[in-house]
Parts: sequence; C-alpha cells; structure tokens
Amino acid sequence: IWNNMSKALERRAKFRDELVLAAERSIGAGGLAGLKTRELAREIGVANGAVYNLVEDMDELTLRVGSRTLARLDAALTVAESDGPASPRETLVRIAVAYCDFAAENLELWRALFEHRMAPGKPVPEWAISEQMNLFRHIYRPLAELFPQRTPAELGVTARSLFSAVHGMVLLGLEQKLIAVPVIELRKEIGIIVGAMIDGLTVKAA
Repeated sequence: IWNNMSKALERRAKFRDELVLAAERSIGAGGLAGLKTRELAREIGVANGAVYNLVEDMDELTLRVGSRTLARLDAALTVAESDGPASPRETLVRIAVAYCDFAAENLELWRALFEHRMAPGKPVPEWAISEQMNLFRHIYRPLAELFPQRTPAELGVTARSLFSAVHGMVLLGLEQKLIAVPVIELRKEIGIIVGAMIDGLTVKAA
C-alpha cells in the first residue's frame, strides 16, 4: 500500500512539474491571456479536470510559474552584483541594468509577475510574498553601505523607491507602442538616471 501511495505521489509531482513548465511556455509565448487549462491538459497528457488535482486553481499555477521567473531574475541580479569589484553606486547601476536586460529577454513572463491578480478576496500566499521581498536584498545591501546612518526601515523605503523608479522606466521603455525605447538606449538611460539618483541621495545625506 505504502509503495503504491509513494508512486502515486511521485506521479502527481511529475505531472505538476510538467504542468508548471507548460504554463511557463504558454505565458512566455502569449502572456497571461493565453493561459488555458484545456490546452495545458492536452499538452501534458491529462484530462482537463485533472489540472485541478495538480494545483488548487489558476492563481496557484500562475504563482508557481512566477516563482520560477523570480528565481531566474534573482540569479541574474546575483551575477550582476558579483561581477567583479564595484562601489555600492556601481553595483546599484549594474543591478538596474541587469533588471532591464532580464525584462527585455523574458518580456511576457516578467510582465506576468505584475499583471497577475488574485481572485477577489483571496490573499497572496506568504511563500509568494517572501520570494518577492527577498529580491530587495540586492538593492538593500549596497544602499546600507552607502547610508550606514539610516535605519533598516528607512533603507527598506529607499530600496523600494529606487526599484519603483527603475521598474517604471523599464515598463514604459519596453512598452510595444510609440513610447517604446530601444533596449540599448534604455540600458544607457537607466544607468545614467540610477547613478544620478544615488549621487543626489548621497549629497542630501552628507
């Protein structure tokens, strides 16, 4: 009995992994709007209703895909952060440019991180919030070096503000409309503006 249960659990875990990967491919190709359970079920070889035996609902499935996207973004920022000696200012510029590059190279999956909305009245799970907030450590560390006199709460606000500024530039710059900016130019502008913001904060703190 235990052996059969173990095999059933392994089989379920295998199908769930395949489902998440299929959903990732679907979002990457056509965004959240193209995510359809019937197509996902067909792709992984299960009945349509079986999808909800693998995940609770589409919110969970989208969050699981987002978790994979965040992990890859985290890895990209870690590489940028540790790419040779750099001042805290230079590190923040590197991180900002790496964020832009990741968004440009993973546009639909990156967009899905911010476009997804939970069902009305349903909170975002703690594990998903924790994964999102964990990324701020990349910004927090160099800011703590630059502004050792600031409290952790103050540094947290500055980190979120800096992220918001960079995210807004990337979001508008990569918009597939008239306001779109070529990625090469967008990278340059982000580097210049982040550097200027840090310089301004440094002068203000002096």
